[in-house]
Amino acid sequence: MTAQVKRSSLLGGHKWLWLSLVSLNLVLGWAALILPTAPGLPSMENIQLLQAFSEALFPSADWRLTPLAALEQQILMELKLPRAILALSVGCSLGLVGASLQGLLHNPLAEPGILGISSAGALGATLTFYSGLAATLPMAVPLGGIAGAAIATLGLFLLAGRQAHTATLILAGIAINALAGGLTSLVLNLSPNPFAAMEIIFWQMGSLADRSMSHVWLSLPLMLLGWVSVGAAARSLRALALGEFTARSLGISMPMVRLQIIGGAALAVGAAVAVTGVIGFVGLIVPHVLRSVVKQDPAVLLPASALGGAALVTAADLAVRLLPLQVELKIGVLTALIGAPFFFYLIARQRNTADAN
Repeated sequence: MTAQVKRSSLLGGHKWLWLSLVSLNLVLGWAALILPTAPGLPSMENIQLLQAFSEALFPSADWRLTPLAALEQQILMELKLPRAILALSVGCSLGLVGASLQGLLHNPLAEPGILGISSAGALGATLTFYSGLAATLPMAVPLGGIAGAAIATLGLFLLAGRQAHTATLILAGIAINALAGGLTSLVLNLSPNPFAAMEIIFWQMGSLADRSMSHVWLSLPLMLLGWVSVGAAARSLRALALGEFTARSLGISMPMVRLQIIGGAALAVGAAVAVTGVIGFVGLIVPHVLRSVVKQDPAVLLPASALGGAALVTAADLAVRLLPLQVELKIGVLTALIGAPFFFYLIARQRNTADAN
């Protein structure tokens, strides 16, 4: 009974919000499977989509509706499906981590890149291009990204210490971010092959194109672990909203909360960056849009931001697929073009609030 009441306190009262967000993600996910991967290509019919899934799940069944061309099924299962899964899962990771970091750091401008995890993941992937591993090992780029994010997280805890204050965490994150950015620029500067340097630059723009189920199986388990770790801190964030002193007086272990959120952020964002490159501003935009809807409740904001982030990244990916351009626009470029003006708006609003007080 108590567990049921607790679940109700987290999710109840916002049923229309959950219904809207889940429905939106289902529609966008379905559209990602049906719509073409590039402008001018034909879309799949619903019946073709169902048949493709039935053939993939039950290849020996004799009740299939009509023969489906092998090429269409291959495009769906090897291109569209991995891309849709990654769009939803990466967006979920960025939205969830952004909301949790804003609650932990008491900073409405915080997002996954503030701790240097995204930059370090990008550095790890960049080193695989520079060393030539990316050309010899198919999964070298995502593995390098995950290794870079893990090293950054370890360095963050070593720099900040176990009992570090929130401000110390931010400073340590800024230092790691600057170091990772500088090393990435150094690698680009020393790259003997201009084509490799160009490939690094394009990868860092963020994209979901040409991803396979191998990328899904590599990144999704780590993102799931990150989601669980961050979600475990939901109730602690609700207490932390009253201040660290009040949270401690309520029995909240601040070192444990930081470990749950930062460790979860490293797993979720590190795995996301490793397979897609850097997709910015999702963790900044989504929590701000939904915060007033959930009445400033940090515990409810976490799942809402996860669903909102999944919808935003999937919608952005659909947009870059359908824009009539000769070269597909990188999804990180689109989110930056949307996010940067939003960031300016947040800064202006904070300044006006400060002046009014």
